[in-house]
Amino acid sequence: MAGTLHYLEFDFSEDDQGRGSFDAMAAAAPAQLEALQAEVARLLEWSQAQFGAPGALDDGAEWDYELQGVRELATTLQVRFRPGAGLDLRPGPTGEPRVTLSLTLTGTPAFCDALRETFALE
Repeated sequence: MAGTLHYLEFDFSEDDQGRGSFDAMAAAAPAQLEALQAEVARLLEWSQAQFGAPGALDDGAEWDYELQGVRELATTLQVRFRPGAGLDLRPGPTGEPRVTLSLTLTGTPAFCDALRETFALE
């Protein structure tokens, strides 16, 4: 279940009580979306299997998470510089939709240490 992550790259921060927060964001085209979803689910499944149900750390839980997503349609822009007039932006073709997932994992020092070790996070 654990191992290398291919889509999510986490930034870590710590509060004055030693609790940590891992933040990651990844965008995927339709061909990669299933793999990105599986990676997020794997992290959450591991977290729950090892540390129980998520919940507020202030209420005694070992870990919690926040998960957000956005689906976007990207339209390329043809960009030209016109001296004296600035930039001229003209819409080009619309590409495939991309999904961006943002995941924040928060936890106790024990949770953070285990997450780092299991998923080789720095």
